[in-house]
Amino acid sequence: MDKTAPDIFFYPLKIWLAFGEVVSGNIEISDWLLKNGYPEVSALAHAIRGSEEATAWLMRNKYFHLAALDAAIDDNANAFKWLADNKHLFLVILADACRGQQAAIDWLLGKRLENFLGESESKPTVAAGTETVAEAEHKE
Repeated sequence: MDKTAPDIFFYPLKIWLAFGEVVSGNIEISDWLLKNGYPEVSALAHAIRGSEEATAWLMRNKYFHLAALDAAIDDNANAFKWLADNKHLFLVILADACRGQQAAIDWLLGKRLENFLGESESKPTVAAGTETVAEAEHKE
């Protein structure tokens, strides 16, 4: 197994696609995540959109790695260090990709994880359905 893919990313791929929808502002999908047992995914999406309440919820509920991801996306050096020190290497890569770092983008593309990069006609798609990101990664 790739050490950059911690257990947190063993959510079904459809959950991460839903996450992307919530980051884009789809409140209906946010409600679906909440009702179907993924409140932390919904909270992360809202934190990324700037909700301090969502960030506080992540901290209160011990999703420190997700709160740190949000801060790292905003280029918080302490958050990057915390993620790296706590072996959340995938989240470091994801934060770098969100900030446009080409090496991180290339890594995600090389692992067939382009769904984490958002919509683009020019990118191939990872197999959808109930497959997890880890399963998609192991198809190489």
